[in-house]
Amino acid sequence: MSGTSADGIDAAVMAIEGDENSIQWQLLDHQHTPWSTELREAILQSCRPDASIQSATALNFRLGEEFALAAISAAESAGLSLDRIGAIASHGQTVWHQPDPFPIAGRATAGTMQIGEASVIAARTGCITVADFRPADMAVGGQGAPLAPFADYLLFAHDTETRAVQNLGGIANVTLLPANGSPDDVIAFDTGPANMVMDELVRLATDGKMQYDRDGELSSAGEPDREMLAELLHHPYFQLPPPKTTGREMFGAQFCRAIYLRVQSRRLSTPDLIATAAALTVESIAIAYERHLLPRGRIDTVILGGGGTRNRPMVEQLRQRLAPARVTTHVEFGMPDEAKEAAAFALLGFCSLRGWPSNIRSATGATRDTVLGKISLPPCLRGR
Repeated sequence: MSGTSADGIDAAVMAIEGDENSIQWQLLDHQHTPWSTELREAILQSCRPDASIQSATALNFRLGEEFALAAISAAESAGLSLDRIGAIASHGQTVWHQPDPFPIAGRATAGTMQIGEASVIAARTGCITVADFRPADMAVGGQGAPLAPFADYLLFAHDTETRAVQNLGGIANVTLLPANGSPDDVIAFDTGPANMVMDELVRLATDGKMQYDRDGELSSAGEPDREMLAELLHHPYFQLPPPKTTGREMFGAQFCRAIYLRVQSRRLSTPDLIATAAALTVESIAIAYERHLLPRGRIDTVILGGGGTRNRPMVEQLRQRLAPARVTTHVEFGMPDEAKEAAAFALLGFCSLRGWPSNIRSATGATRDTVLGKISLPPCLRGR
């Protein structure tokens, strides 16, 4: 998969077995393949509301080729030939996610689009490929996201400890796993932006010379503008109750350009600007916990994952704001940050191939359980 930050392809090789009541998993290997500058720019252009449908169509097939290469490379790294691979699960690359109905041809309709053509992946690898996971949930009234909570439950649920799994990708999302709970007890939603706003503001402030705030060096050299931070936290998204999801459509380039124009009039330094963006991530997460999670009871452990875990100053701010909960990372549980999201979709794909539902209605707002994903078969499967 490639996340909302669009920094590259994450691939995980998983050994999975079990039945609907007990799934066992083992991470065998994982890889990260950065996008080329040209492909990343093409992806970001396709996320714009004025994107060319012709370009997006071609990019869908081009990314299918890239995902196939990543799968082949990951299998080789794990010492496995492709005929040992039972199936490939591909989330793809989200270019537009519209959970709120949009008027089209006289009717308001929700929708979502992930690209990275599964038929190309199946053809290049010879493996059954499960992809396009979000639409099935939206077809039964859900928002199509977040989908990781089912995997979070399998990976991190505990009998005596209440845990919150907090992803810090382009978008920040949380999964609450009550102690000794069932999947029906899980609560999950997007808290708001994580790295997305910081990354875009770094690009704007440095004229593209820097793509992100490496290790939080810029933000740690500045101080948040508290007045601007208060204004940003009044964004309507933060006032919504869960279930809720968001993405580049709400916190992408247009949102960041508006911030940057205001900053220029305020003469805010670049470190102060990025420190303000980091504080937006921290505070929006903390507010989400205070409003929607902590009223349900104490949280014992917060498990951080995603690229934002490398931003040490931001992680330290989260530790302070989420105390007294213990704050740790996926690594403590044997799951490297760069593998977790891909591993989650491997688990979802495993369930899809067996006809098991894997959406969590309390997280997506769906009216019923449903099997996720679409299956693409490789050419001449009978003759394999």
